[in-house]
Amino acid sequence: MLIDFFYTLRAAKLPVSVKEFLTLLEALQADVVGPRQPEACSIDDFYYLARTALVKDEKHFDKFDRAFAAYFKGVEQIADFRKEVPAEWLRQLLEKELTPEQKAAIEKMGWDELMETLKKRLEEQKERHEGGNKWIGTGGTSPFGHGGYNPQGIRIGGKGGNKSAVKVWDQRAYKDYDDSQELGTRNIKVALRRLRKFARTGSNFELDLPDTIRSTAANAGWLDIKMVPERHNAVKVLLLMDVGGTMDEHIQRVEELFSAVKAELKHLEFYYFHNCVYDFMWKNNRRRFAEKFPTWDIIRKYNKDYKLIFVGDATMSPYEILQPGGSVEYNNEEPGAEWLQRLTHAFPKFVWINPEPQGVWQYRQSIAIVQQLMGNRMFPLTLKGLEDAIRMLSK
Repeated sequence: MLIDFFYTLRAAKLPVSVKEFLTLLEALQADVVGPRQPEACSIDDFYYLARTALVKDEKHFDKFDRAFAAYFKGVEQIADFRKEVPAEWLRQLLEKELTPEQKAAIEKMGWDELMETLKKRLEEQKERHEGGNKWIGTGGTSPFGHGGYNPQGIRIGGKGGNKSAVKVWDQRAYKDYDDSQELGTRNIKVALRRLRKFARTGSNFELDLPDTIRSTAANAGWLDIKMVPERHNAVKVLLLMDVGGTMDEHIQRVEELFSAVKAELKHLEFYYFHNCVYDFMWKNNRRRFAEKFPTWDIIRKYNKDYKLIFVGDATMSPYEILQPGGSVEYNNEEPGAEWLQRLTHAFPKFVWINPEPQGVWQYRQSIAIVQQLMGNRMFPLTLKGLEDAIRMLSK
């Protein structure tokens, strides 16, 4: 069984060697996890043991997770490795559908009133609620909870559905985009190749054939080889990518774009943000709270000759763009709009690439706001959209 598991990891393009596989087998023979350790006998413990033994770099964790899940799908049911999990207080038991008239009739609270009301609810509420319109619960029309509908509420736990929450009370971990993801279409790379400006840099590595011929002829036939520095793409790109939340729906296409950009551009810097850019960004989603990069430092670090590319669906509450403290994750001192304007001022060559279908843009208030802040330099993540964005950056 584990030999097939080894080949599954290799098929997923993980750099797993035979030596590391033998280390895993030795750990199993030593009963690090297994029948002689009942308290450690779980599929989760085997997962951590296998990952420790087989994966040398955390950048491969996402690939390992997907390969592990694909191979051991259903094993926890067969072997009954499951642990007792206590029922969650916010367990979703009811999903309520409202008519357009009912949705339109819900009164929207202002920002200050919304936050103050949540504070009072937390002080007053003593038990779980579901299907109501006031208390923190599930499946209702209250501005607080999850699983129901309110045009401007605070989602507490659970999974987002209507994409209208102005703040989210939930600890989430986001994955890095996999830069080795193979492209679904070669045309994306072809479009990116239009963003090229070659210059000769570095040591002399390349034969200058015309100059060699001229020099040899001038030397009466004695060979005189002339070398020139290699030609490299001198274009510099600063790539800022939205990750997590509604962007989970677009992971595959954004990974394809990210892979193409890394393959085509020598001078590439990239950072992640969530929903809107604020006072810091990050490069590793597993350590995004521990290793933060202040946005001011990023603006000062890179010259104006960098071309700035935002990638995000721009789908969020308008508060997240326009309101101090509007971030769904923390109380930002300045609104996201201020940071977007600072970035576009610092890097005059900029575009925003949106993976959301262009047909829904008109129905998202936040997209209209971002479009305005971008000076209408927002393009869809399609072949034509990429070509138009590259043309804009090349002007």
